[in-house]
Amino acid sequence: MKASYKKYILDFKVPSGTSRGVLTQKETWFLVLRDNDRFGIGECGILRGLSVDDVPDYEEKLRWVCQNIQLGKEQLLEKLAAFPSIQFGLEQAFLSLHSQDPFELFPSNFTQKEAPIAINGLIWMGSEAFMLSQLEQKLQEGFRCIKMKIGAIDFESEIGILKSIRNNFSPEEIELRVDANGAFTPGDAMDKLNQLAKFQLHSIEQPIKPKQWDAMAKLCEDTPLPIALDEELIGVFDVTDKEKMLQIIRPQYIILKPSLVGGFHGSKTWIALAEKQGIGWWVTSALESNIGLNAIAQWTCTLKPTMPQGLGTGSLYTNNIESPLVVEKGQIYYDQKKSWNTNLIEEICT
Repeated sequence: MKASYKKYILDFKVPSGTSRGVLTQKETWFLVLRDNDRFGIGECGILRGLSVDDVPDYEEKLRWVCQNIQLGKEQLLEKLAAFPSIQFGLEQAFLSLHSQDPFELFPSNFTQKEAPIAINGLIWMGSEAFMLSQLEQKLQEGFRCIKMKIGAIDFESEIGILKSIRNNFSPEEIELRVDANGAFTPGDAMDKLNQLAKFQLHSIEQPIKPKQWDAMAKLCEDTPLPIALDEELIGVFDVTDKEKMLQIIRPQYIILKPSLVGGFHGSKTWIALAEKQGIGWWVTSALESNIGLNAIAQWTCTLKPTMPQGLGTGSLYTNNIESPLVVEKGQIYYDQKKSWNTNLIEEICT
């Protein structure tokens, strides 16, 4: 067996009217395995400034994996604990290599019967009019669950936007999720949560920065709306530490991004620990290309999710790899009538 990797730059579609400072590009690396006439492909992608494996020697570690591929998946995964995105890419590549179809990693109703998965729609931050116009578009596209970032502009303006949304759309018409990305402080978080709760939100992600377990625990205990941990999970590798964190904080939800928490194995560990404590969860992509998104969506289907997932990021790019993944009517599904861009994939694999 031989292994190689190639870097690929994804370019975002940035709508006119979007707030400044948004990402315009995303780096990703494709890990390719070859065994005689078979190949397997997996995506290793990091989010600059967020991924725990956003380190200077990232490509050096990928090179090491390729040079030591003979160690096998299990031993390599064990040695890659500090590189969760490479763990994720390696899992995909081995599954792809050993599958009848290199793009069908988890055969299920999702791939074989085009069974859809409900997802949330993401709206970009900007002016009130801009965000409301996006919301109208998402509703026309069939979305009934919307996620919006907060903390990028002043809080009063964000409250005004939420008020406008609720004046136009009831909770029965649209489920709202917000993501603070740690924008609040332990001192002002509860007051802001109380203000946000007036708009009957489904949940808020990561109200304060991670690694403040006692402060987050207090918020989760007293919160007027459900809190979901996101960045809090990043960099917690040991199972004992994971369980301890959940026991101390006791969030209402956790959010699983396989690229950030150690692939499918790491995500399944978090799910098992959360369910043991009665904590809910959902799965979100971390801005992967369609290669990684395909793997996450197929895996998510095997979990039989009961609420909208965060899997609608494939359409954010201008140069994504063409695939059978389709987002329609607020759902993602695998259209068997569509094909992968095998020419581009062959170019990546050589």
